[in-house]
Amino acid sequence: MSHKVIKNIPKKNMVIMKKSSPYKKQIGGNHYSKFKVQPSKFINDNKLLFAEGNAIKYICRHAAKNGKEDLEKAKHYIDMIIERDYSHTEENPLEKKNYWGILKR
Repeated sequence: MSHKVIKNIPKKNMVIMKKSSPYKKQIGGNHYSKFKVQPSKFINDNKLLFAEGNAIKYICRHAAKNGKEDLEKAKHYIDMIIERDYSHTEENPLEKKNYWGILKR
């Protein structure tokens, strides 16, 4: 595919496309707009796992969206994290590692 460079277009006829950050818009409400950092940006920038990200999301939005239901959802994801990272049975409890392979003491 070749692209032609078009020259001599009057400025009034030009449309400048600005790259907009997906973190500057929200689809379906404005319950994250009051935060200095969008929860999704924080989650992605810190490369958090799915369950951690959802727990943070629901905790952040509960007051502005679904109240207690969002906190129940956050608890549900925290329970998933606990089961995933801390419920493994091993012979030597001193050598127990969490999901990331870090020894738990």
